[in-house]
Amino acid sequence: MDWLGTIAQFWPHLAAGFNFLAVLLSSAHVLLHKRDPRAATLWIGIIWLLPLVGAVLYLTMGFNRIRRRAISLGVHGAFRRPVPEYLGEPNPSAAEPLKMLAGVVNRIVARPLTAGNRIHALVNGDEAFPDMLAAIESAQKTISLTTYIFDNDQTGKQFADALGRAAARGASVRVLIDAAGARYSWPPITRQLRHLNVTVARFLPSLMPWRVTTINLRSHRKVLIVDGALAFTGGMNIRHGNRLAAKPAGPVQDLHFRVEGPLVAQLQEAFVNDWAFTTREVLDGPAWFPELPERGGVVARVITDGPDADLGKLRWTLLPALAAAQSSVQIITPYFLPDPILVSALTLAALRGVRVDIILPEKNNLPFVHWASRAMWWQVLERGCRIWLGPPPFDHSKLMIVDGHWVLLGSANWDTRSLRLNFELNVECYGREFARVMTAVFEKKISAAREVSLAEVDGRRTSTKLRDAVARLFSPYL
Repeated sequence: MDWLGTIAQFWPHLAAGFNFLAVLLSSAHVLLHKRDPRAATLWIGIIWLLPLVGAVLYLTMGFNRIRRRAISLGVHGAFRRPVPEYLGEPNPSAAEPLKMLAGVVNRIVARPLTAGNRIHALVNGDEAFPDMLAAIESAQKTISLTTYIFDNDQTGKQFADALGRAAARGASVRVLIDAAGARYSWPPITRQLRHLNVTVARFLPSLMPWRVTTINLRSHRKVLIVDGALAFTGGMNIRHGNRLAAKPAGPVQDLHFRVEGPLVAQLQEAFVNDWAFTTREVLDGPAWFPELPERGGVVARVITDGPDADLGKLRWTLLPALAAAQSSVQIITPYFLPDPILVSALTLAALRGVRVDIILPEKNNLPFVHWASRAMWWQVLERGCRIWLGPPPFDHSKLMIVDGHWVLLGSANWDTRSLRLNFELNVECYGREFARVMTAVFEKKISAAREVSLAEVDGRRTSTKLRDAVARLFSPYL
């Protein structure tokens, strides 16, 4: 047993060597791959001050880019439709900023704009869930559903039963739930779905050792597509709290959207890519991608964003949208933690004379995020942006309107998690009629909200300011 004694003798040196190698390799990866020098400095400090532990933290929280095999389905030609010359704007001079914005996003996003779409807003689960359930009950061929949270509650069970009935009718049903979101209720709804013979998968399960580098990533996308022709998307999870009329214990306001027209094919493509990445099953053919006639007057396209090949696409869409604004920018978001460049874009818009209104919830469901957000409000308030706090219940809606013409809707928040870590899906829309409807939704919310002044933010107690400032230090990871 002399070899055991030899190992014991040299073990401290082996451990020290292993620690040094882990620190060195982690630091090299930070230097080569972290784009933000502040984040790089922070991670290198953690790695060297906490040997091995720092390297493990970086592996689980900092090294979070993944590579996904591209899926070529040969369906892109179906997306190409003639786009109106002025994107629905009768005034050519007013259309120039919109043409600029569309041209920039064309270079950012591979998907082209599609004309002929009908998009209808659904407020809260009281409007959205009955419409979605009716669509599932009508399905004859296929159902695609991806969501972040699918609770095993009264509403979740209704959806599960409807999906089970569709599968029993012979429809091909595919359900993709984020692995972290599936754990919001116990037992997870996946058990019931499998019992009902519904094909279900979890996106990026993170409890396996070889999945450690994706433990901090989430699929935040919410899409339901029925027979490849009718879709629902937005920011709403499947949970009973969204049904305000039922007076649930944890009520949540939200917005969702019913979509018809050529845009549905882009939503289906996004789902099919996520499904193929997760399960290696490629869904194709007319049952999933039927011919789609024009249904309305909205010009739109899907924008996917995530820590893969799509990294930064949403952020690079927000920046030209703010630059193109001539008169107004209207934003609703539950979590407002923009990075310095987005803060600069918002304040520059306000300095140019654009009215910038941002609606946030008065009472956030995540107090720590609210504290971090409040620590940076002064940066936009002092340059003329306006922040409004909406009354309870907590508002989870996500919406952006520019100049009463351009609308951005979907799953993403104005925070680092959405813009760098989550897999998000948004839709940009051009069209005054749809923007008018969404402006009415915005104005209804702002009429019930109260404006926050710079004096109020500056007047917080010192202890509150310190607490909020400490919370803000963690904003890249919230």
